[in-house]
Amino acid sequence: MKLKLIYPRWPKLMRQTEFHLPPHGPVVFAAALPDDVDVEFIDENLETIDFDDEADVVGISMMLTVQVKRGWEIGDRYRAKGVPVIFGGIATMLHAEQTRDHADAVFLGEAEGRMEKVFADLKAGCLKPVYDYLGDPPPVEMVGPARRDILKRELYNYRGIQMVDLVHASRGCRYNCYPCCVAYLGGRKFRPRPVDKAVAEMAAIDNNRLFIVDNSLAQDTQWEKDLFREMIPLKKKWCCHPIEDKPEVLDLAAQAGAWYVYQAVFDTSDYIRERIKRYHDYGIGVEGTILLGLDTHTEDSILRLIDFLLEIDLDLAEFTVLTPFPHTKAWTDLKRQDRILSYDWDEYTADKVVFQPKNMSVDRLQELLTHAWDSFYRTESQNMKMSNLFQQVMRKEKADGTFRPRNREMAGQAFGRAV
Repeated sequence: MKLKLIYPRWPKLMRQTEFHLPPHGPVVFAAALPDDVDVEFIDENLETIDFDDEADVVGISMMLTVQVKRGWEIGDRYRAKGVPVIFGGIATMLHAEQTRDHADAVFLGEAEGRMEKVFADLKAGCLKPVYDYLGDPPPVEMVGPARRDILKRELYNYRGIQMVDLVHASRGCRYNCYPCCVAYLGGRKFRPRPVDKAVAEMAAIDNNRLFIVDNSLAQDTQWEKDLFREMIPLKKKWCCHPIEDKPEVLDLAAQAGAWYVYQAVFDTSDYIRERIKRYHDYGIGVEGTILLGLDTHTEDSILRLIDFLLEIDLDLAEFTVLTPFPHTKAWTDLKRQDRILSYDWDEYTADKVVFQPKNMSVDRLQELLTHAWDSFYRTESQNMKMSNLFQQVMRKEKADGTFRPRNREMAGQAFGRAV
């Protein structure tokens, strides 16, 4: 059976460099498919969909809300031709009811151990409209290596540099942050993969640079230390979301090849200042992720925050505005208060204001977002800061003998946050 698996195109954030990382959701999904399913993967960000190509079934994997309208268009076109369409992925789960109107089946939840049933129903002509496993995750021990063989690796290069590969070492998150939907998608229980399985997958990836995409590694100190300790012999260089703020953990992370972290900067406290300094003390770079538009934010507090960012020696910064994605606490609050101004999912890019801020106008928050980008990169461009961060990883690679000379000419032009 031939499955055409499609990842719909989506626009970059304001000021993001125009490159694309190999997506993680589709390759994890592909690993859960029955052995007799032949997968052709199309990343519409980098390829054109041939709607005349033959397929027994089309799968549409949507990660971002801003992908959903395009995903629905793709589904409608294939269904008009009589090709069954199955939707899955994070954004499918967030927009399940609307997605059902464009699908033969909607899959909700984690795929391991479940796809045999879905494809048996497909072959028998009795595909269910919804396969709902949200809240019922499979044992995390079932998670195996992702199917990166479905990727066209040559497409994931930017000016000659191969992009980082994405990998995950855990699922679920015990935190429940205001703008985040992970508590709905993966549950409040932290579910770490067995360290040996996660490290074996990393070791098998033919790429020295990885992005560990876990929501936060800072959830179980002993597991975190065990993971980093086992990663040391791999000599990989990697970025991730926060690492626990403990000296023994940071030291092991640095030994294991931590390159830089995405760290939320949510206030101007001494704790944040010291948090950034401690990362740097261990040779770990920091890209600050800064969310503007919370109800605690005023114009003055945002301007103070921008000044603070210039003081604390961030390596990079990425600015977004609060966006009320479905199934988040932000969505619940703003919808109840009748403050959501747009339900056009194409506007949910995290750089457009789609709600009424509490302490300023929509236009003023949009202006402050632009001001934040302009101010942070005024004296040193984004490309230069990226170059500095890239030089850091090259020095690490040279020190342990893993540097690949073919990358030398492109330092700093290919790395930043993109998914």
